[in-house]
Amino acid sequence: MSDLDRHDVLLLAELQRDARQTVQQLASAAGLSSTPCWKRVKEMEAAGIIRGYTALVDREKVGLALCVLAEVNLTRHNEDDVRRFEQAVAAEPSIVSCYATTGQADYVIKVLVPDIKRYESFLHETLFRLPGVTHVRSSVVLKEVKSETRLPLEAAAGLKEATRRLRAR
Repeated sequence: MSDLDRHDVLLLAELQRDARQTVQQLASAAGLSSTPCWKRVKEMEAAGIIRGYTALVDREKVGLALCVLAEVNLTRHNEDDVRRFEQAVAAEPSIVSCYATTGQADYVIKVLVPDIKRYESFLHETLFRLPGVTHVRSSVVLKEVKSETRLPLEAAAGLKEATRRLRAR
């Protein structure tokens, strides 16, 4: 399943908005009947387009008040060091995202911790000990202006009709 049509885009947009909708609700939003709707969702799950379903949790309300973006540089970029670093990052719960980047940093990571003291501990006990880490530059997030989980499907699919319909809601 590589080409998404407007019904697929509408279904994905609806699921991103509220994944707890019934098949009937999704079908209505996408202009389909229930059975084809259900089949499309199952096909997108099987194809890996829909990777899972989750709840969005307010990080501050669960005690993760400090968000830090850290630029990380590695000593060497050989395959083994990179693999070991990436595996260690994947295993660390405080690191909620990691991007290999171009520019001055090899990686940019997003770290969520309760406070600045915990971040200092995280730096010394975890980040500086990760394989190959040679330099870290941290930026404390003062305010999240936008933190979106929804993908801009209309732009990716180039479907103007879907965009109009979504905006009309």
